[in-house]
Amino acid sequence: MAKNLVIFPILITISITISVVFTATVVEDLNNLQPPPDFNTTITNNCRRNPSLRYCNSSAPLSLIFKFTIVAAHLCNLSNNPNCVESFPKIDLRGRPRLAPLYLSFDFFWRFCPLTILSVDLSNNSLSGSFPEDVLGCAQIRSLDLSLNRLSGDFPVEKVSSSLPNLTSLNLSYNGFSECRVSEARFFGRFNSSGFIHSGVIPDHRELRNRTVAFLVGFPAAVFAAVVFFMWCCFWRENCGRGEFEFEARAVEEAMIRGGGGLLRRNLEGKLDSDSGRVCRGVLRGGRVVWIGVAYSGEKAAAREVRRRFVERCEVIVRLRHRNVVRVLGWCDSRRLIVVVMEWIDGGGGRKRNLETWIRACVPPWKQRVQAIAGIAAAVRYLSGECPQIGYSLRAGDVVVSKNGDPVITRFEFDDDYDDDDSDGDRSCAKRMCEFGVLVFEILMNRWDLGRIERESGVVEWVKVNCAGNVEDMIDGRMERTAEMVAEAAEVVELGLICLDLSRRRRPSWEKFRQVLLKISRHAHTGGGHGHVHHRQH
Repeated sequence: MAKNLVIFPILITISITISVVFTATVVEDLNNLQPPPDFNTTITNNCRRNPSLRYCNSSAPLSLIFKFTIVAAHLCNLSNNPNCVESFPKIDLRGRPRLAPLYLSFDFFWRFCPLTILSVDLSNNSLSGSFPEDVLGCAQIRSLDLSLNRLSGDFPVEKVSSSLPNLTSLNLSYNGFSECRVSEARFFGRFNSSGFIHSGVIPDHRELRNRTVAFLVGFPAAVFAAVVFFMWCCFWRENCGRGEFEFEARAVEEAMIRGGGGLLRRNLEGKLDSDSGRVCRGVLRGGRVVWIGVAYSGEKAAAREVRRRFVERCEVIVRLRHRNVVRVLGWCDSRRLIVVVMEWIDGGGGRKRNLETWIRACVPPWKQRVQAIAGIAAAVRYLSGECPQIGYSLRAGDVVVSKNGDPVITRFEFDDDYDDDDSDGDRSCAKRMCEFGVLVFEILMNRWDLGRIERESGVVEWVKVNCAGNVEDMIDGRMERTAEMVAEAAEVVELGLICLDLSRRRRPSWEKFRQVLLKISRHAHTGGGHGHVHHRQH
């Protein structure tokens, strides 16, 4: 009956105002409500009868205590308590996602939480954020259910254990709390483990075991894979850590050894001898056969300016694409070795075959010889347009013939002597025409010492002295001759002599050479002229 006397005056006030307070603007209504005139007397009488009321001996404003009494009465009825006049044993806001956050925001209610409340259920409300610590104001509760929410962060173990000493049931299932520390695991052992399913506070032993096994297996595997990848990059890939076309010096040297070319020669003092111009067979780590052309070695290879100019030129030639020009795969510009790595041209049976070897061994007919000269002229025309600043060799030993019979220029020269000395590139163009003229006579005559003759006395003078203007004396005696072939050979000889004449006035364009040679080649292909010419006796 004493309880009835304490609560009855409060319920009188609630019955008058409850229909006004819980409208769409509950908070505003609560702020606008004012306590009745005799409310202070009512609170004084209540505290005299029951000093354990939490608002007794409080310095809180009278309006705040008035709000508490209204919210407490309404929350008691909302929680379906059997007789709110007699007691307020539980707060039940299960599945009320709109109301639960509202009541949690009334901190004044939790500050004066009735001592009769033993259970708080806020489950299935999609609550987010950290643990609602205002609930700890209900220090006497025995059951707390926060399951099926979205709470996260650290669970305040120390605050809960000290603020709720009578707590015997705790349900945090299906939340996103952080894992507890080892020292805090003992607190959760006081409760049923079913209250922490997928809560995050207690690690799932099965999941922990799976993660541990995955780590113990996956981490070494990842480390092993990283080591293998690093070794592949730095020991097996030729251009590890470099550009698309750059090769490591060690990979190039190993390729030269595997290809049978050996290392660069060293003198007695251990220094690299000059090996510039050397072209050897190489085998890359993947088994690909290549040509390796040494541009610079020794002291010249270490010069920074030389390496810079070399790379600039290589960046041009790696993009050249012509059937009669070797494809450049990349380069190496180390301080001890500067080389060009080129595609291997198979002359048949996996062997290298240059022009001299091809003509001596195969004795190609007139048509194929003219086509070879035309192919070289087309390559020179292409290189003159694409990279006029880069030299290349037209010597017979540096022009390789593929197994299809295509001549291929395979040697580039990077010395500054091959740069254009004036705006028209006269000196380099004249030099290339002379080499081309010598090559024409070598292919026609099967004489491979004309390069030396050209350097000593000149091929033109040698032809005048030894052939006396007779074209037949200049034709490879192993070829079958016809009147048409001899006439065409005379045109080719005339072209060769024009190339050897250094007079600028008589120098035709490479396109003119190509057109004349293609015309002769097409005529030879049709088989025009069958009259045989007898071989002269020598």
